[in-house]
Amino acid sequence: MRDVEDETPVHLHRLPVPGEDRYASLALVNTRFTVSHGQVDLLDDTRAAHLWLVRHALLPDPVALAGRQAGRLRALREALRDLFAARAAKTRPSGDALDTLNTALAAAPATPQLAWGADGPRRADLPDSGNPAAAALSLLAEDATELLTGPDAAQLTECAAQGCARWFLRSHGARRWCTTKCGNRVRAARAYAARKAGSP
Repeated sequence: MRDVEDETPVHLHRLPVPGEDRYASLALVNTRFTVSHGQVDLLDDTRAAHLWLVRHALLPDPVALAGRQAGRLRALREALRDLFAARAAKTRPSGDALDTLNTALAAAPATPQLAWGADGPRRADLPDSGNPAAAALSLLAEDATELLTGPDAAQLTECAAQGCARWFLRSHGARRWCTTKCGNRVRAARAYAARKAGSP
């Protein structure tokens, strides 16, 4: 009998890009990308959006996701792409992108609480759990706000490989590609173009 993971499309096994392990909002933006056979959207329907939220521990598995809520998740993703691009270009984002993020933030206002773990006390802001889907969007919007306003914002970069469109956090100033695979693809294309230009 085949394992369910064996049936997962190959694009779901792509390595995460730097920063996705720290920012769920970065992982959300990267749910739409291009592979050799065309564009992939990991949130293309309600079931896929539900699976993505569950896999990122933003929604309990038994909680259903409505079509309208999946649409709001996709709208938040597109708003974040706009906001990330504006931050990287040092320009103003569209008013619609700001409104979408702020609406998600307000959908499940967080209540501050004191949490006490193994490393001691810390502040925890827990979103209103009365609407789990709204809480998931609020957490993603808060995560994006933290990324856009914090020290990591200066490292936020779109992959320079043609057609990739994934965002990542640069570990050093010279890094231009989200993964070595994208870097190798660009170098191979350049080498091919150079050989072609040099041939009689």
